[in-house]
Amino acid sequence: MKHDGEIMEILAAYDLTRSLRATAELTGCSHHTVARHVAARDAGKPIAEPAYRGRVTDEFLPKIEEWVEASKGKIRADKAHDKLLALGYTGSERSTRRAVAQVRTAYRFGHVRVHRPWITEPGMWLQYDFGDGPVIDGRKTVLFVAWLAWSRFRVVIALRDRTAPTVFAALDRTLRILGGAPTYVLTDNEKTVTVSHVAGVPVRNQQTVDFARHYGITVLTCQPADPATKGGSESSVKVAKADIVPRDTNLRPEYASFAEVEAACDAFMDEVNNREHRVTRRKPAAMLVEEQPRLHRIPDTAHTVSFGLSRSVPDNTPMVTFENGQYSVPAHLLGARVFVRSHGIGEGEQVIVVHHGADGPVEVARHPRARPGSPSIDDAHFPDHRERIPGDYAVKARSAAEAEFLRIGAGAKAWLLEAAAAGTTRMNVKMADAVALAKISGLTAVDEALGEAATYGRFATGDLASILGSNSSRTLTHRADEGQSLAQGTAGWAAIGRPVAPVFEVSADDLEESA
Repeated sequence: MKHDGEIMEILAAYDLTRSLRATAELTGCSHHTVARHVAARDAGKPIAEPAYRGRVTDEFLPKIEEWVEASKGKIRADKAHDKLLALGYTGSERSTRRAVAQVRTAYRFGHVRVHRPWITEPGMWLQYDFGDGPVIDGRKTVLFVAWLAWSRFRVVIALRDRTAPTVFAALDRTLRILGGAPTYVLTDNEKTVTVSHVAGVPVRNQQTVDFARHYGITVLTCQPADPATKGGSESSVKVAKADIVPRDTNLRPEYASFAEVEAACDAFMDEVNNREHRVTRRKPAAMLVEEQPRLHRIPDTAHTVSFGLSRSVPDNTPMVTFENGQYSVPAHLLGARVFVRSHGIGEGEQVIVVHHGADGPVEVARHPRARPGSPSIDDAHFPDHRERIPGDYAVKARSAAEAEFLRIGAGAKAWLLEAAAAGTTRMNVKMADAVALAKISGLTAVDEALGEAATYGRFATGDLASILGSNSSRTLTHRADEGQSLAQGTAGWAAIGRPVAPVFEVSADDLEESA
């Protein structure tokens, strides 16, 4: 078989000579070959096709087509070859494989599903899907990817899981980023949207119905294996994962915290929404400005399902339980209902508590993740709380006699605590004696005596009176001025240790004898 260049040379030589045999001599081929290519060109086929010589499988092609049709294009060539041998087939297995492949290709093109391009309208469709996000502290995150169909504007939000509160919070944030809500929101048949199917009809989750009613949208689920209805969001997920998730192709380092993943999502949105889209040849951010008038307004406050799981605050303890941990809330919320959800993964994970009151939703508490048995408590949530320490007793009189004793002063309180700790007997009698002594000696003196008794552990009968008597019998020490003192002083101490010269005393008799 001649290739295209040789055929062009044959036709050029024939145009020059106008002779089949002369052309054959010039090109080195048979004049029959020249005639065949010239005839093909005259018939409108510049390059002649090879003549069909038939195949050994032609006789069995109807049977092969029958088997391919029965198996819906899935029959294997080796099994078809075994069946053909039983029917008297004498060809090779290679010929069988070639014939089966040809019939299967024809079957596939005959049953292919033809897709019509989806022509979208402004303000009509919002699609969202999920993808596996980066791994932080050994836990895989989730990428929430929403795609506004007409403007091709994309929103990517990092999530810690795919629970209903987390997903609906991401949807609420998406609508606020877009500046409005479309007519329809399309997604997969997940449990957060569809709880079951009855006769092929999806049954909506009640939370989804309430959420859609709050925002004035209609939540729909796509048909199985229908890329035309949700191909845009799936393609957006693929692009987002290729850029945000660390891989060898993007050389992105591992993330140290959930906040870094959120920052990467924001940078990705800013990049893809401000560059020209390959289909529309316009920037999605500019097209969103044109589409926003077609979006309807959303409520100022989010739906409560996006705040988290509902919890009731007990009537006497302002604590709520969430995922095996306990968290405090302000004391004025006793008996109220709050919503609890978590945000982030790893070291920066936080538990957020929201209360929806008359003024709308308000965040009332934010805690780090608590471990089971170790509650997270904010002291500001317990304004009137006094920490009770074992051994630190609050002294409070419960009778008139106790009140009269405690009125003596701080020494009386100290004596009571120390005497009780020492196991003193007949304390009521001794307290009555102290009250009687206070009436005689005065409150100040008795209070000081009780303080000394508590300090030195003297709690026996009569100890208080003894201490009080010893305090009253003490005399004041007066120090005289040195100028008026009769003491000799210490000047004479300077001669201590010095040699002393002998002194002879001369009497009057000795003087007379010498005269």
